[in-house]
Amino acid sequence: MTHDDPRVRKTTVTLADGRELMYFGAIPERPADYPDRRQLAAVQVQSQTRWDRLLGEWVVIASHRQDRTFQPADDQCPLCPSTAGSRTEIPAPEYEVVVFENRFPTLKTVETGRGGDGDGANGKPAAGPGNLLAGRPAGGRCEVVCFSQRHTASFADLSPGQAATVMAAWADRSAGLARLPGVEQVYCFENRGAEIGVTLSHPHGQIYAYPYITPRTDRMLASCASYRRETGGNLFDDLLAAEEADSSRVVLRGTHWTAFVPFAAHWPYEVHMYPRRRVRGLVALAGEARAEFCELYLDLLRRFDRLFGRPAPYISAWHQAPVRRGDDFALHLELFTVMRAPGKLKYLAGSESGMGAFANDIAPEAAAGRLRQLG
Repeated sequence: MTHDDPRVRKTTVTLADGRELMYFGAIPERPADYPDRRQLAAVQVQSQTRWDRLLGEWVVIASHRQDRTFQPADDQCPLCPSTAGSRTEIPAPEYEVVVFENRFPTLKTVETGRGGDGDGANGKPAAGPGNLLAGRPAGGRCEVVCFSQRHTASFADLSPGQAATVMAAWADRSAGLARLPGVEQVYCFENRGAEIGVTLSHPHGQIYAYPYITPRTDRMLASCASYRRETGGNLFDDLLAAEEADSSRVVLRGTHWTAFVPFAAHWPYEVHMYPRRRVRGLVALAGEARAEFCELYLDLLRRFDRLFGRPAPYISAWHQAPVRRGDDFALHLELFTVMRAPGKLKYLAGSESGMGAFANDIAPEAAAGRLRQLG
């Protein structure tokens, strides 16, 4: 059973090169009857984190990923179940949800029992002219989450029950990865669509266990701390209350969740989903909140697909508190598409890419209104 949901069965097996694979939900009666019979060399990872002294953030150098699998033919998909004529990353002939260690990871898997390579939360290198080119091994872990065995499906095609199994896998892995030595933050996300840069079309997401706190989260933590000092309140709680009170950008509202286009949205169509009761991460979500999330999230994804008359390319990102910081942090999901109209992409050109200064082509109130109409 999973760490947090006894209703979802979990079984762990080992792949031919020693990587770990976990089946969640409905699985063959005896997964051990389907061993990985491929001849695979051990995964070699030489990733390094390097400190950008000007921006004050870590950058991962992972040159070995140049050789990763890139848009294979449908009958060569490595995320489909194995068959007699095709052995894939998933040895069993069927599955509901699968999580496994990425064969082409950005981060090198840390060994249980080893100390991390970090210097504490975010581990900034010591200042000084002699330490301007600081780096260290990029320890952590990268996992792949297969949402369905159906190659042509998408997350929006799942039933609420199937989505709940994915949620159980996210929570289980968030708890497990947070216990690894040196891990500072766990991030569950999905990239969908060639426009996003997806290299495998099978419905899947990823989980990164970082050896540092990511720049975006670090900025959120700083904003929360500043707001607490100035007002005594919680920034996430007060932002959610302000959006609900205004209501012009609210897309969906349930008993436990609110989905809204943020007042200062960066992307043409961008929606944030917040639980009404603030929690730090997925593991802390109550059962009723999990069930409602699945219903609302599937509804939201289907609205996104109706925006352009075709499956929308999107990024869906779970923001959780870091492992050892962020008591004021609020779990929330951010969903956005890089399309601004049918056949038109929102390119991050000179202003956004060069200076990090966003300009949105669609008013957030108009985007929210359009998404409400598509229900």
